[in-house]
Amino acid sequence: MTEAKKLTQSEVQSALTQLNGWVVADDKLHKTFQFANFVEAFAFMTKCALTAEAMNHHPEWFNVYNKVAVHLTTHDLSGISSYDVELAKQMEKYAA
Repeated sequence: MTEAKKLTQSEVQSALTQLNGWVVADDKLHKTFQFANFVEAFAFMTKCALTAEAMNHHPEWFNVYNKVAVHLTTHDLSGISSYDVELAKQMEKYAA
């Protein structure tokens, strides 16, 4: 994987057109995923955790029962990066 690149505002807006239901707030990509039950939510988090570890890019997320709220930013770059968009795309695949 290439090095993370901080995205410009226009690049972030362009990326949002490829991400279903994601929004930007507080310089982070945000989305809440909802599943049928806790087991499905936990399975989603497990898949995402393995991808995040392989990328060495870890999400801020919160789980309550069947919901997983995700907040993506690249702290080292003080904003949204190409890694955040890539991880969001992977999360979309896992949630499908």
